[in-house]
Amino acid sequence: MRIVIAGGHGQIALRLERLLAARGDEVAGIIRRAEQADDLREAGAEPLVCDLESASVEEVAGLLEGADAAVFAAGAGPGSTAGRKDTVDRAAAVLFADAAERAGVRRYVVVSSMGADPAHQGDEIFDAYLRAKGEADASVRARTGLDWTIVRPGMLTNDAGTGLVRLEASTGRGPVPRDDVAAVLAELVETPATAGLTLELISGSAPVTVAVKSIAGN
Repeated sequence: MRIVIAGGHGQIALRLERLLAARGDEVAGIIRRAEQADDLREAGAEPLVCDLESASVEEVAGLLEGADAAVFAAGAGPGSTAGRKDTVDRAAAVLFADAAERAGVRRYVVVSSMGADPAHQGDEIFDAYLRAKGEADASVRARTGLDWTIVRPGMLTNDAGTGLVRLEASTGRGPVPRDDVAAVLAELVETPATAGLTLELISGSAPVTVAVKSIAGN
């Protein structure tokens, strides 16, 4: 498979790139800054330099041409303003989905956040983040041109992955290592029977492959 990842230099994306490259997939990551390119090459991914905050749909669709799947793993990141939560976590996610549809890439996996909700209340930066993620998810869900799966991890940690997760429509809150999120994404990308599902993800007791198979088709 050829898989293109938005937010290719993110912590989850770099882990995902290593996993995909190791299993023989052709993987490319979209990055904002050219100086990030070597990190992607080390992970086994082709770097594609493009700023999703200013790019056109046509530009991004060009990067997606020939891909079998697209993964949206971009985010404004900690320390960013409420304005950038809107331009990256919402607008760039919508742009990437538009581009995937235009390029004919049906398989589309989104890294969202537990608690994402367009109607989320509050004035803090994190409240703006949850609204932005919720609005992006709602935009993706409304599309018939994408076989989408939305993943909403719990509290992300840098602990070593265990390979054991809980992946359900509703899990309740809990932590999950970024390693395990990447492993789940790698499995979901090639499991189109999970299309149309919004899934919460935390650490649990099921091996990743078992967790994905058991939710597929639900």
